[in-house]
Amino acid sequence: MEESITLKDFLAYYKKTMRLEPVDAGSYSPLVLAYIGDAVYEVMIRARVINRGSMQVNKMHKRSAMLVNAGTQAQLIRSFEEELTPQEHAVYKRGRNAKSVTMAKHATMADYRTATGMEALVGWLFLEERFERLAELISLGLEKIGAFEEI
Repeated sequence: MEESITLKDFLAYYKKTMRLEPVDAGSYSPLVLAYIGDAVYEVMIRARVINRGSMQVNKMHKRSAMLVNAGTQAQLIRSFEEELTPQEHAVYKRGRNAKSVTMAKHATMADYRTATGMEALVGWLFLEERFERLAELISLGLEKIGAFEEI
């Protein structure tokens, strides 16, 4: 019979096996934070989608894509921006103000930059291992924009 492990145990094992060194999340550029934040946010959304039950992969992709785009991410961060601590808000603003050479195909520049700020915040919270806060903010945002019904 398998033994249950805690998230802390899993992360310790993961860091050891992947040979990860300790990081200072504040030392990364906002675009690097957004890079990892994009992936973390997508995994969170995909986990929610598959949690609703098995369905065709194409349908799962469509549900995920509705929430993993610049427009929705911008709406999400705007919905909970007033809940951010001063430190979190500073990370978000650094990401929002970062100059990127690319832009999303179906988003305004304002939404794209706002979404980049949200992704930077997600990446920073992830690297800081503030998983409870990360889940709390994303859940709050999804609730506020009425997205829990969509996924």
